[in-house]
Amino acid sequence: MLRSISFVLMVMLISPALAEDIKLNADNRVEYHQHEQKLVAIGNAVASKGNMSIKAHRLVGFYDAKNKNKISRVEAHQNVVMSSDQTKAWGDDMIYDVKADSAVLTGKPARIKTPDGEISSSGSITYWQSKQTAVAENNVIATDKRGNKIFSDKMTAHFVKDKAEKLAVGKVDIAGNVKIVTKDGEITADSGTYFADDRLVKLFNNITINQKGNILKGDLAETNLNTGISKILSNKKGRVSGVFKETKKEKNK
Repeated sequence: MLRSISFVLMVMLISPALAEDIKLNADNRVEYHQHEQKLVAIGNAVASKGNMSIKAHRLVGFYDAKNKNKISRVEAHQNVVMSSDQTKAWGDDMIYDVKADSAVLTGKPARIKTPDGEISSSGSITYWQSKQTAVAENNVIATDKRGNKIFSDKMTAHFVKDKAEKLAVGKVDIAGNVKIVTKDGEITADSGTYFADDRLVKLFNNITINQKGNILKGDLAETNLNTGISKILSNKKGRVSGVFKETKKEKNK
């Protein structure tokens, strides 16, 4: 579900050492600004390399002040669409800064879609390559292909190498106004952690599970997105409480 948080940004980071391999074109014009040391493409501009592309109304590539053959920053503005294989991302702006080691996608919302699901943010989605970490902030919504949704103020994805030595999401920390909505009910909490391999969400503090009118409350819980089962766990803070809805029997005719 949350594996899609920054996959697009991860595979689309434009390495300055390979900047000369990037194809840049536009409907209106492509300009070279010598004094500012930048390239500007305007009007349905496209930067492409291999199977990936970045499209926007305006693309700007800034050359490194110390190395004129390398791009130090790439900016995409207005109607940004990034594509790679089966993955797509949309936003208003995208900035990749080599020195800051960050790629930032912003929009209202910024959105990333993969075959496994979709994530959107009203603020920004940022990826740090050296830290192998991505952060989505402000009204974040993650939706998987089963229709399960996770809402929160902030999601932080931590990447690890899989058996094939490729980066994959290991876990995602979820913070602020957490809500999980499945076909079986709704869960709210202060924070949580999603473990990608098991599709398991552990929730913490002020938890309320509402499944078809049956309500459980506590400070520690688990939700299995494979089975749809949510449960309150015991902890040292206090007892678990619950309210169960009684099913009314039909009256005999």
